[in-house]
Amino acid sequence: MLPVKSMLADIIIVAFFSLYKPPDPLFLNVVSIPSFTFLPPSLPLFLFLSQMSKITITSPEHCAAKEGLKIKSNYKKLYFTLSAFFTSILLLILLIWLILHPAKPQFSLKEVDIYQLSLSGPNLNSSIQLTLLSKNPNQKVGIYYDEIQVYATYKGQQITGDTPVPPFYQGQEETNLITASLVGNILPVAPSLGYELGRDQTVGRLVLNLKANGKLRWKVGTWVSGRYRFNVNCVAINAFGPSIPARPLTSKQGAQCSTTI
Repeated sequence: MLPVKSMLADIIIVAFFSLYKPPDPLFLNVVSIPSFTFLPPSLPLFLFLSQMSKITITSPEHCAAKEGLKIKSNYKKLYFTLSAFFTSILLLILLIWLILHPAKPQFSLKEVDIYQLSLSGPNLNSSIQLTLLSKNPNQKVGIYYDEIQVYATYKGQQITGDTPVPPFYQGQEETNLITASLVGNILPVAPSLGYELGRDQTVGRLVLNLKANGKLRWKVGTWVSGRYRFNVNCVAINAFGPSIPARPLTSKQGAQCSTTI
């Protein structure tokens, strides 16, 4: 019986290869079929079939997927490289900032002269002369004042227009005087302002807020920062008696102003 089985196995193998057609090269890039000879009669048929199962096929879609993975990997490397570069720059700027640690400028009220503060119906007329003292407390940092607007308020209401101050540069530990003429012509105010003025005149004290808003930049060596908005608030207390004095109301307290950046 053994020769008959061997002959049947050989017949099956010969029939398989006579009917077998290789795959189209347009669809298969690589087809690897292990080399073999006809099996001896003593070798079982399943060993041959197990050798046939070791055919490896690589399709165009598989190659495209590998190329896509490679491109994505390159993009990731570029992304991480740029992220590390910009992070290093930001950390360096932060380190310089922490070492120098620029302090905000200091403002104090040098003198306030009120020449006019009168109501005409629902409107207010005012004229105030202001002198501010500005100081840069930093030893290694200069300050560029790009914009400054100065105005006065009373009981939360603005009683003068915005007066611009010319831009200037303030060096390290430098002190500058800022003068401004604040004028308000026929400014509409709340009806309660007349009552507040009359009460303060009875008390004998007039409290005004002198404010400055603007933008500044820090300068360290040749490096100049971006613009930062700052706000200054100064409180002026003037004597305000029941009779209208011939001379202006003057305040020379030298009060320290609050500054926010």
